[in-house]
Amino acid sequence: MILWLLNNLSTFVIAVLLVGGLTGLAVAGSVAARRRFPYLAQGEHNEMVGIALGMFGAIYGIILAFVVVTLWTQLETTQSIIAAEAGDLAAVVRSADAFPAADRARVHAAVGAYAHAVVEVQWPLMREGRPSYEATGTQTHGLYQALMSYEPQGPRAETFYQEAASRLNDLNSQRRARITMAETSLPVLLQVLVYGGALVIVPLTFLFGLRSLRMQLLFVSAVAGLIGFSLLLVVALDRPFAGDLSVSAEPYKEAALARFWTADAPADQPQVREQSTSR
Repeated sequence: MILWLLNNLSTFVIAVLLVGGLTGLAVAGSVAARRRFPYLAQGEHNEMVGIALGMFGAIYGIILAFVVVTLWTQLETTQSIIAAEAGDLAAVVRSADAFPAADRARVHAAVGAYAHAVVEVQWPLMREGRPSYEATGTQTHGLYQALMSYEPQGPRAETFYQEAASRLNDLNSQRRARITMAETSLPVLLQVLVYGGALVIVPLTFLFGLRSLRMQLLFVSAVAGLIGFSLLLVVALDRPFAGDLSVSAEPYKEAALARFWTADAPADQPQVREQSTSR
């Protein structure tokens, strides 16, 4: 449900639905409670309700803070993983620049195929919550094959070859970490605590009586709105590859990798790109 919302609606529309809907339900519930139990307006139970609201509010606030910090850290970690993977891929390109022309072209073609497969094939899958190792498996194997087919001659060539091989191993590790992050979401238990807590606290505000109906609705709306915005933040951060706050694939198109996204890309690039997309 969360993935569908993030992939089909903007954050603004989700905010209107979530915050506006929760506030509207809170106002309607408060009015209905006052009509059904008129004596609530006298505030006879305010002391007990205030204690309950304070206790539940403190516990719920701690849970929300923990969840938001966890999800924000998860988003930052995902961004770091993507930057590291793109950096390792760019380092392979720069190291391959020291190879002979034929070997350099082979490595560059493999790098271009991998970059296009990540952005055009694997990224949409991760956005839908269906990451797949097979989406870039062939391209990853092609990178290793391109390096293994080169036999360095001399200390200079061996240095750059070792650097390229080391960066390629690091890239493979970052690739696995990226796919793992695309599979993660808020655990079910925390989802129950976050969304269930809202369903407990908001109805409690109906029992806090004020003689002025306007002030009563203002109080209920403020609590519901605050909880609604907190839930909006949880929803927006829950999936790092979906929604307006999702991580970007631009690092795979920048710096040394920009050459694989221009019109003057290697001649064999479109063919490799088409093969990766078909997968």
